[in-house]
Amino acid sequence: MSHGVDGIVVTHGPDPELDRCLEALAPQVDELVVVANAPAPKVDAKLIVNERPLGFAANANQGIPATSAPFVIVANPDTVPRPSAVATLRTFAEAHPRAGVVGPQLVFPDGRWQPSRRRFPTVGGTLVRRTPLRALLKPQTRQREHYMLEDRPIEPAPADWMLAAFLLLRREMLDELGGFDPGFRLYGEDIDLCYRAAKAGWERWYVPQAVVSHAHAAVTDHKFLTRQTLWHWRGILRFVRKHPERLKAL
Repeated sequence: MSHGVDGIVVTHGPDPELDRCLEALAPQVDELVVVANAPAPKVDAKLIVNERPLGFAANANQGIPATSAPFVIVANPDTVPRPSAVATLRTFAEAHPRAGVVGPQLVFPDGRWQPSRRRFPTVGGTLVRRTPLRALLKPQTRQREHYMLEDRPIEPAPADWMLAAFLLLRREMLDELGGFDPGFRLYGEDIDLCYRAAKAGWERWYVPQAVVSHAHAAVTDHKFLTRQTLWHWRGILRFVRKHPERLKAL
């Protein structure tokens, strides 16, 4: 049976959740590719291993040309799609020919809803979320519009951007845009891809009927002085350099 969708799972090191992700995803796609930084995991899938560590965007870009279906799922190893999640995303995308990015409803492993559909960032909001101001101003409470906490649609809804933990991407769009920007080390590549898609006239859709569990660590939400914080700020600066018009969105 052809699903019309291939799967790419990006892992950056030993991950105890990888096997569970692959077990859930494999029956829902035609071909499954794992792109990994060394050491190589033992997996029942096509494996691409880097000699030197690469970021999420660069790794995803390696997996995309290793597949051929008209749609690809790009996923983190800490995600577990429920049965038919991929088929639900694909069916929606097939019915909407300009849908370039289609994302599921993400939930935490305990079933709580996860705010994965978000507004494009503003300068002021980013400063609050990514500096020690976070502890004082509580962005998860005050920036409810950014996280869209008051908007939990039960039917498909347009999105500015969605977390790249698990996304269905149209190959035609990826070919047109050149895939992810590998200049993003670990953060911001999903915002950049969706922003470039928007400027090129590709739609981004959130489809809550497709449900995927995501053990979202959100390291930078809890600690400020980490490598991830540095990568995050580099991503922010790269995004602003590429899209300076966003500086007007204060």
